[in-house]
Amino acid sequence: MNRRSRMLEALGVSTEWTLRGAEPVEVEAVEIAEVADVAVVGPVATAPVFARDEVPAVADAPADTGLPRAQRIAAFDWAQLEDAVSNCTSCKLCERRTNTVFGVGDRQAEWMLIGEAPGENEDKQGEPFVGQAGKLLDSMLRAVGLSRQPGEGKGVFIANVLKCRPPGNRDPEPDEAAMCDPYLKRQIALVKPRIIVVLGRVAAQNLLQTQTPVSKLRGKVHEVEGVPVVVTYHPAYLLRTLTDKARAWEDLCLARKVYAERGGQ
Repeated sequence: MNRRSRMLEALGVSTEWTLRGAEPVEVEAVEIAEVADVAVVGPVATAPVFARDEVPAVADAPADTGLPRAQRIAAFDWAQLEDAVSNCTSCKLCERRTNTVFGVGDRQAEWMLIGEAPGENEDKQGEPFVGQAGKLLDSMLRAVGLSRQPGEGKGVFIANVLKCRPPGNRDPEPDEAAMCDPYLKRQIALVKPRIIVVLGRVAAQNLLQTQTPVSKLRGKVHEVEGVPVVVTYHPAYLLRTLTDKARAWEDLCLARKVYAERGGQ
């Protein structure tokens, strides 16, 4: 079984396929599957670009400087940010949570994955993407040489739009997403990824500030905070809709292509 077959098997795609208009190719470490011409959506950000060894943070920022909340969060380092999330009471979701779910993985990763919100298992364990959806996500990551576990592949950092579980796993309400948005934006700024992969409708619509469905967002390159963004399906959706696993593989190939174009190895 060649390497391409092993990758497709990890995603649960039983029949090999190629992208439209592309000849079948072996997926090697330095090769990227061919993808159709991609439109870049949104203006190019004008925010300053930091070198990966720079951390634009104020290490000893006071807890309350009188600045607006979002501006204070934008100056946090990792320890301050994690502490702020752990103790956050800015919306009603804090009343019923078991744990906040800050994020997991390599905090200097070149890949960042963003989901929607913790579910029941995530709330109990304090980690994003656990259970069957998490197992599928781990298989998807392994298929492109990535892992949330140190030493098992190129590192990724995984976070959610919301840091607390909504009751009954409902969609986030606008005020809840707004309170968590500065936390996520600061995580992006601290990680400084070369590529962001967004998982599912709720995450994509909140991060990109749109009501466009995932089916129309995927296949394009968007931008957030100056970082290219590729949208794909949520692993939980893929467990219910097996036919879209092939499309998810196509999205990962697009992300690899964009990553390589941005200097990734």
